[in-house]
Amino acid sequence: MKKIDYEMVIGLEVHVELATQSKIFCGCSTAYGAEPNTQCCPVCMGMPGTLPVLNRKVVDYAVRAGLALGCDIARYSKQDRKNYFYPDLPKAYQISQYDLPLCQGGCVKIVTEAGEKDIRLTRIHIEEDAGKLMHDARGTLIDCNRCGVPLIEIVSEPDLRSAEEVDAYLKKLRSVLRYTGVSECRMDRGQMRADVNLSVRRRGSDALGTRTEMKNLNSFQFIGRAIEEEFARQVQVLEEGGQVVQETRRFDPATGKTSPLRSKEDASDYRYFPDPDLPPIRIGEDFLEERQAEIPPLPDVRRERYVREYGLSAYEAERLTAEKAVADYFERAAALCADPGVLASLLLREVFRKLDAGQAEIPVSPARLAAVADLISAGRINHGTARQLVEELWTADFDPAAAVRDRGLAQITDRAVLLGFARDALCENPPMLADYRRGKKAAAGALMGRAMALSGGKADPRQLSAILAELLAAEA
Repeated sequence: MKKIDYEMVIGLEVHVELATQSKIFCGCSTAYGAEPNTQCCPVCMGMPGTLPVLNRKVVDYAVRAGLALGCDIARYSKQDRKNYFYPDLPKAYQISQYDLPLCQGGCVKIVTEAGEKDIRLTRIHIEEDAGKLMHDARGTLIDCNRCGVPLIEIVSEPDLRSAEEVDAYLKKLRSVLRYTGVSECRMDRGQMRADVNLSVRRRGSDALGTRTEMKNLNSFQFIGRAIEEEFARQVQVLEEGGQVVQETRRFDPATGKTSPLRSKEDASDYRYFPDPDLPPIRIGEDFLEERQAEIPPLPDVRRERYVREYGLSAYEAERLTAEKAVADYFERAAALCADPGVLASLLLREVFRKLDAGQAEIPVSPARLAAVADLISAGRINHGTARQLVEELWTADFDPAAAVRDRGLAQITDRAVLLGFARDALCENPPMLADYRRGKKAAAGALMGRAMALSGGKADPRQLSAILAELLAAEA
């Protein structure tokens, strides 16, 4: 058997920090980056005699997220104590939700190059975050600032079958939560972390294998690498006649390997019971209507409209709508240009290439990018010149049309002139021409690059390529 004879089955538990100003059960700040242990109090430290009080904004945000993801909102839910030895949670239990979560069901629609797929959700519940352990030469230190920061845990069904699907799911989840304003989902700050539950089975089988869990992964790249490594490890175990052990494993980005961390607990190990200090959460219809009204048009709605109105592919529209700020920018620019399809291509090819990871703010004004798109649509510039203009507009503001006129950047479309560039490229590069005659077709691409360079990058690439092909055909 080979890896291709197996498939991975993945379910995710995603922890998302909510964008509240204060913690879930006390008034301590949730601001990121404070000095260790400066944002904690007797309540979030779990001191004897203290009483938690639920932050209403936590329920607001959790319900808003649930509605945006198509969940059923429980009119009655409760909070439970999850008993476990947390070295980074001083009271040694976590307040979470067990059998009566706030949100149930729901769905996340993902779009990959393979098409669309619905990933079912099991539940969304609220809970408190733990602190942070730091290891150095002095030993292990604890920062309790994060203790009590409000979380929602979003649990999926085991509907994911590849690292690509997991990546698309997490990015769509992040997109929806950012659109609704319930979280910034900054993975570099631990505001979004994923636990990956993975098992393998023979292709065509309906049975589920024994799963392992990889906890607290907070990088798209690391999650993909961890999934591929754990899949390969489990396949190897089965091929060698062994059995996969249900356990929690750690992924080490330095080695690219997973290793056992502890045996995997079941719900009974946590000894859940209703928290005696917190009353049940009761949700009324007026509250639900208010939360629903706070939800803006979501990525899927915009994606469908972009496909319908602008003629974009589902994959293109998915990428453009992933960040609300980018989608807003695209719509402002599209209203100012002749061909939104050309504009979309310009955004995806040139602007996205310039954006740093996680950056959504584009320093080029929508009007300027629309002007560049119009120059492409009118045939006045080629894509190489468009790239040059975007590069310059990134740091300076100017009229693209005026720059093309004043600096002689207009696309060259005169056949006689293009024929001259093509002939010069052949004459000046005999070794490449000889390679082409010997059957090395890649030489044609190299010759095209030389001809394009002779034009100063301003030739119409389609016309130039066709002319070059005619000359090379005569040489064959």
